[in-house]
Amino acid sequence: MSTATSHTAGKAPYYYVPGPSRHPVMAAFGLFFVILGASQWTNGHAWGAYSLAFGLLWWLLVLKQWFGDAIRESEGGLYGDRIDASYRWSMAWFIFSEVMFFGAFFGALFWSRYVTLPTLGSLENALLWPDFKAVWPSAGGGATASPAGTVEPFGLMSPLGIPTLNTALLLTSGITLTIAHHALRAGHRGKAIAFMWMTVILGAVFLGFQGYEYFHAYHELNLKLSSGIYGSTFFMLTGFHGMHVFVGMLMLLVITLRLMRGHFTPERHFGFEGAAWYWHFVDVVWLGLYVVVYWL
Repeated sequence: MSTATSHTAGKAPYYYVPGPSRHPVMAAFGLFFVILGASQWTNGHAWGAYSLAFGLLWWLLVLKQWFGDAIRESEGGLYGDRIDASYRWSMAWFIFSEVMFFGAFFGALFWSRYVTLPTLGSLENALLWPDFKAVWPSAGGGATASPAGTVEPFGLMSPLGIPTLNTALLLTSGITLTIAHHALRAGHRGKAIAFMWMTVILGAVFLGFQGYEYFHAYHELNLKLSSGIYGSTFFMLTGFHGMHVFVGMLMLLVITLRLMRGHFTPERHFGFEGAAWYWHFVDVVWLGLYVVVYWL
């Protein structure tokens, strides 16, 4: 990769500017098929699953190449204090955008439950839907989810069992990640690697349990994305959170493999810190989701 800045051996440039890169366009190409496939699969088109799988595979291959270039630049001594600061600000703003992203879905849940639902159940709408009951959540069609009976009866997801277990898993992963960070700062690379592997495994187990929860919801509770506002908000919030757990787990896996290759030092390891910031954000979102979606 070419650079627009001069580089003296053994000393990082004042600000490293990489040459033109194909990675953003290639990543956008893969994400196009991810979104296209997910939307079509959700709406009953079987080919959407193949588009989603292709897009994810393409996206992961692009990320592998993109991360590889960034790692080679970092290990090549091209990143100085200015790049470190820009990465920190970039990650901070990225996480802020994620806060707004989840805030929109939490806001939709709040508005539907505490504004729209009481309004539809008021006397003003009694003539329109006389049998409508403004109760949250609806356990079946014809009450809250579907006054016209167009939504099939469904069961409710209990906060006990898997949701509580997954909460314990994510909280534990936050602890193991913090221990790994302190170990790296203290120069104990072996300990940091061990606790990073624990964190990655805990994230994978979380996703496994969530997959089983979705199977239970679809096949035993008949709870689907089409199950009224309860089903749509449940799957949008938990589904997007699960996607973020998957992405965060990939980030932590890359960091763990880099630690095993001798990358990072106790003084300079923002790659580690950035992934840790993201993972802790995912933990906090889950706590809010666990309380608002499962318990309230």
